[in-house]
Amino acid sequence: MHTRFAIAATLLIGGAAAAAAPAPYVFVDHSSAALLEAADARAIWMAQVDDSQRARIRELYPVSKWGFVSQVQGGFTPDKICVVTARVMMVPRSRGGRLDFKPTKSATTFTARPDATLEQCRSAASDKLTQAVQSLLTSLIAP
Repeated sequence: MHTRFAIAATLLIGGAAAAAAPAPYVFVDHSSAALLEAADARAIWMAQVDDSQRARIRELYPVSKWGFVSQVQGGFTPDKICVVTARVMMVPRSRGGRLDFKPTKSATTFTARPDATLEQCRSAASDKLTQAVQSLLTSLIAP
């Protein structure tokens, strides 16, 4: 009897905790590790969206139907020019919950910096991803 009560209480408490924190979007990063780590890409995404925007996006684009992909690629040319391309996409989710690579909305930014160091190239990658995320968010929720 006590065991059943304990299990029921655990399920109720767990359910309440799950209800309090909304499910996160599926987020996939396919960036070049030399330019940007996946954790840094996720942090850039999170830093660009405040709570009111997050609520609006969830209202317009349910977590169960949409996810996000980012990709930062580039490096150095033989002439020592740092070239960076950052792309972000909103993609639909299949019935199984996986992301379908059929971008519904996307934004791409790029830059080329001559005589840049590796650290400056990484900084450019972060900057370009930030700009791409801001651009995508603007298309999702007009100010």
